[in-house]
Amino acid sequence: MKQWQISEPIKPEFIAANPEIEPLILQLLFNRGLKEKEQIKEFLSNASFFDPFLFKNMNAAVELVIKHIKAGNKIVVYGDYDADGVTSSVILLEALNILHGAAEVYLPDRVSEGYGLNKPAINQIAEQGFKLIITVDNGIRNKEEVSYAKKLGLDVIITDHHALPDNDNDLPDCPYINPADSKDNYPWKYLAGVGVAFKLISALLIKSSLPENQKKLISEKCLDLVAIGTITDMVNLLGENRQLVREGLKILNQNRRFGLNELIKIAKINGGRLLEAWNVGWQIGPRLNAASRLAHANTAFGLLTTTDQAEAEELANELNQRNISRQKITEEITKQVEEQIDPANLPAIIIGLAKEDQIWNEGVIGLVAGRIAEKYYRPTLIISRLVESAEFDPQTKKLVPKKVAFKSSGRSIEGFNLIKAIEECAAFLDKYGGHPMACGFSIKTEENLNSFQAKMKELAEEGLKNIVLIPKLNIEAELKLSDINLDVADKINELAPYGQNNPQPKFVSYNLHIDDIATMGFENQHIKLRLSSLDRPADRSVNFWALAFGAAQEYKEYKVGDFIDLVYYLEINEFNGRREPQLKIVDIRLAKK
Repeated sequence: MKQWQISEPIKPEFIAANPEIEPLILQLLFNRGLKEKEQIKEFLSNASFFDPFLFKNMNAAVELVIKHIKAGNKIVVYGDYDADGVTSSVILLEALNILHGAAEVYLPDRVSEGYGLNKPAINQIAEQGFKLIITVDNGIRNKEEVSYAKKLGLDVIITDHHALPDNDNDLPDCPYINPADSKDNYPWKYLAGVGVAFKLISALLIKSSLPENQKKLISEKCLDLVAIGTITDMVNLLGENRQLVREGLKILNQNRRFGLNELIKIAKINGGRLLEAWNVGWQIGPRLNAASRLAHANTAFGLLTTTDQAEAEELANELNQRNISRQKITEEITKQVEEQIDPANLPAIIIGLAKEDQIWNEGVIGLVAGRIAEKYYRPTLIISRLVESAEFDPQTKKLVPKKVAFKSSGRSIEGFNLIKAIEECAAFLDKYGGHPMACGFSIKTEENLNSFQAKMKELAEEGLKNIVLIPKLNIEAELKLSDINLDVADKINELAPYGQNNPQPKFVSYNLHIDDIATMGFENQHIKLRLSSLDRPADRSVNFWALAFGAAQEYKEYKVGDFIDLVYYLEINEFNGRREPQLKIVDIRLAKK
């Protein structure tokens, strides 16, 4: 059961100060923290992107790149294996090649190398004659590895968006571009890794001697992948990110990339309609991420860069099948974690640890952590075991682990800064990184694991002691059915694209009468309710269909004649040239008598 939490209504003074904006839209803007006229104007307008040279180290980074391009030196873009890292790698590679840079991409293996720079990879890069490493979506905590690369004669530029070390002495000794740096002048602090890479590209284009129209074309070419990486990495979708995604979706819907076109076709993603942010977040992004979760990110990289139709079809099919496998594996591990949880006695933090006979794919444990955190509304860590060495036992005729290490992914809830808690446990960790809401780390020994778990439980109990640990359903505003029309729905849709910090608005209506119920789908798995309202009891023509996909069983106890309270998204149903408002069900409860 979720706790319905409706936003505080805006005050009359706020409405009076913004008379040109309808009160409902003003309420939605206020709910997103947009309270100043300038903030509201920027959100509702097509504001231009910020100057990339506002980053304190951008000029140094650009000059270093130009130096290596002019010298004809080989440049490697060192990426990450998730969708943000892969899209970052692709756009920077393409831009450098256009600017006559001799660039290639290196994507580390999730399992054998892990996140960020590593010395074996640096050795390989140096042996192959590269002279400059540019990281994307990683590197800000790789001081030691940067120092090692420089000793081998390599220059390094870090572009990242993850949290910086608390101590400035732990920063890498090279130009770094990171909006999360509190000491930087860049006005938007929440760019994804691909957004930071785009900023480096923008700065390089400004310094280049190319004609302005060509610069514009190169910049636009990046934006489809900027949108995908930004949405998939679940960063704040206000401010500049919203502008990047909005413009990027326009380019994405121009179908310029062979691989993405095939993926959309094979996965039946949009049914011929324009792609929206949710298509990226829930359909395209997971398939790109499936590459590294079950094998190597090079498959996703190949899909985004191929210009061969046959290869595009092959790679799209492979990623779609990997995603299906990923879903099954995630279900299996989630079930095993659930067996460790007592719902009647939930701790402040849930720590799921693989048993000795369980093999948990480390590529999906972050997804499992997200599911568990959402279901039980607790910060969650899922820890997999890695057998680093084993010996054969002649009695049992089995391999017995002799050396075991651990890898984990975590997800948090509102009010608990996960990366801050992880940093307080750094003495027990080998490597770590992340955000307030998500983290990843590795641990070398069982002893350190036990100490880590004890410390994390202590931190969670202290940090969450004043927080009610019940899932909240945040509702933007109350609507009466008589307030709903096509014009209202269209105005609400102008807030899109939706994502983190700019969610699709949820509304509530009370005391709705169920006039009719119908099920849909081959297995009658979907349900729709025809609803009317007591706010105009004499006029039953004010009614709407409310739909819930895959929820016929969940709502089977409701019947015609019931009065309900409803939380929903207000959407537009377009069919056979007709457009009409419809309600997409989020939650239902019986109305209080």
